[in-house]
Amino acid sequence: MKTSARNAFRGVVDRVVDGAVNAEVALAIGAGARIVAIVTRQSVQDMDLAPGKDAIALIKSSFVLIAKGDGPLAISARNQLPGTITRIEVGAVNDEIALEIAPGKTLTATITRQSVEDLALTVGERATALIKASHVILAVE
Repeated sequence: MKTSARNAFRGVVDRVVDGAVNAEVALAIGAGARIVAIVTRQSVQDMDLAPGKDAIALIKSSFVLIAKGDGPLAISARNQLPGTITRIEVGAVNDEIALEIAPGKTLTATITRQSVEDLALTVGERATALIKASHVILAVE
């Protein structure tokens, strides 16, 4: 599978909470890290999502917000993934931030250059990636 999403995390479904229209699906991606997605009930059925099923979480880098420190933060974003900044690639308008959220698991965020400066982000410091559950796309093979 090829995708334009900068972040693709393989994992195992560990929880499905059914709702009237949507369902909340939690995907364990290793080393205690978990990503929660909100998808339609039809998608859960079509992809046969259930605990123990392998799946992939896809997240565009532009959907990822970065906060300084380890959190947890009082914010509505369902996914709060703390980690260490391992790379900052500087651009004219946007910068790309690489955040190691677990051993061998790096999440990429694209945020404005101004935000990087305002937050004074540096390689080696702790930060938290924030992602709304509705911004996570699930895939199965």
